[in-house]
Amino acid sequence: MIIFDFTHPETAVLFHSIGDSVMGGVSTGGLDLGDHCAVFSGEVSFRNQGGFASVRSEPGEWDLEAFQGVELEIQGDGKTYKLSVTTEPRYGSVVYRARFAPPAGEWSTVRIPFQEFSATFRGEKVPEAPPLDPSRINSFGFLISDRQEGKFQLMIKYIKAY
Repeated sequence: MIIFDFTHPETAVLFHSIGDSVMGGVSTGGLDLGDHCAVFSGEVSFRNQGGFASVRSEPGEWDLEAFQGVELEIQGDGKTYKLSVTTEPRYGSVVYRARFAPPAGEWSTVRIPFQEFSATFRGEKVPEAPPLDPSRINSFGFLISDRQEGKFQLMIKYIKAY
């Protein structure tokens, strides 16, 4: 089931940036249109206690209980990224994240099973949080952090459930 098809230009505008400027940082990042894909790009900076860039989709309702996980068609730059999902429609709630490291310079398919998502709050693990409930997903996002300073670029053709 296709969740976001970034080969359609109107899809990328459903995402907005959330950067480390919320805590004084100066990293940049956003999701823009590419050639039949979306491009999550920018620059991570450690200045002013920064160190991350992210984008998140507008809230929606996805009941993915009948599926095993999420599949991405992506081209990376050699860096490690995280796919984020939320189950609450408000900011300041637990975010479930899973890491992936696509090969640089080539399109690849990455599958992330739902059980690989870990609960986090402001970047810290929340071990007492319940496991991800795929029947209640209401946003998707991408994040780069983990002390990966410098320019980054992740190209995405689609997000779908498998």
